[in-house]
Amino acid sequence: MAEGGISYPSVFMVDSGAVYPRLPSKPPPAQQRPGIQIILFLLVSLALCGMVIEAFFIYHLYRADTRGSGVFSKSIQDQSEVVTLAPTKASPVLVPSKPLAHLIAGPPRRHSNGIMQWVREEPPFVYDMDYRDGKLVIKREGFYYVYSKLFFKDSIHFTHTVLKDTDRYLAKPIPLLQSQWFHAKGKSALSNSYLGGVFQFFRNDSIFVTASNTSNVIRSKAYENYFGVVMIC
Repeated sequence: MAEGGISYPSVFMVDSGAVYPRLPSKPPPAQQRPGIQIILFLLVSLALCGMVIEAFFIYHLYRADTRGSGVFSKSIQDQSEVVTLAPTKASPVLVPSKPLAHLIAGPPRRHSNGIMQWVREEPPFVYDMDYRDGKLVIKREGFYYVYSKLFFKDSIHFTHTVLKDTDRYLAKPIPLLQSQWFHAKGKSALSNSYLGGVFQFFRNDSIFVTASNTSNVIRSKAYENYFGVVMIC
């Protein structure tokens, strides 16, 4: 209100060219962004497909393993049957790891002083030892198992002995094992004698078998009369 009581209207200034700040707009709703949903769906689908493929491969590997083990066991059985029924190849020669010998009785020899004579044709054999005139000669010192069996006929008395010759005792052979059989006079009989024991031998020791009467030994079967030595340690 001016002086003198006269009133004036209010004056407003309007700037039509002014620029006012705008409020941020709202983000678009989820349905307006389909690209993100498609990507998530594809990732989940790929993960599920990978799990299915992995399970499929594991199952087939398990089936192949079980089938393979069955075929392998069957092939082993078939091979054993073929070898047993109709072997086509000779078995490989197995070399012993220690000295051993196995001999069968040969024909008697005159003036042998009762020493049994042996033959070395198959299946008997001598490995890492020497055989000289009915005696086995030791090459390697150690403990040996010595065995001998005789099948004989006798009317009164029969003696079966395993002896050792050694440079450590020059007097006479040392008896290691012995069996004696006695029968009533005028009665003949068929008998078996088996001897076996463990002894220590040194290099050049010799082992042999004697019988009180070598002509009484029955030599009809190779497996009835034998003599052997096996190193045990």
